[in-house]
Formats: sequence, C-alpha cells, structure tokens
Amino acid sequence: MQVHALRLPSYILSCEALFGLPDERLTIRHDAGSSAAPYVAGTLLAIRRVMSVKGLVRGLDALID
Repeated sequence: MQVHALRLPSYILSCEALFGLPDERLTIRHDAGSSAAPYVAGTLLAIRRVMSVKGLVRGLDALID
C-alpha cells in the first residue's frame, strides 16, 4: 500500500482514501477547512496527557476518557 502526504500553503486540509479492484472504486474523503483549527483540540489533548502515559500510544482514542 502506498501512502502519500502533501502539505502546501493555501490548500484545504483534507484526507482521501481510495480502495479499488478492477472495475470498482471506493473513495472516502474528509475536508476539514482552510485552517488548522480542527486539529488544535487533539494536539492540546496529547500535550496535556503526554506526561501521564507510559509506553507507546497510537491514536487519540486511547487518550480520551
């Protein structure tokens, strides 16, 4: 599986996942807007919890009480 990330100024924050087989395609897309505001809450949560977590944590769902 290839994963590609592109971050450029003035681009809307979005994520798109494409799954496909011959003659079919499933596209899932999330557009978050033109600012980083949707990501601030998750970043602040991770910063607040980092000192109380031991080991490796994957995903913010593990930090939500």
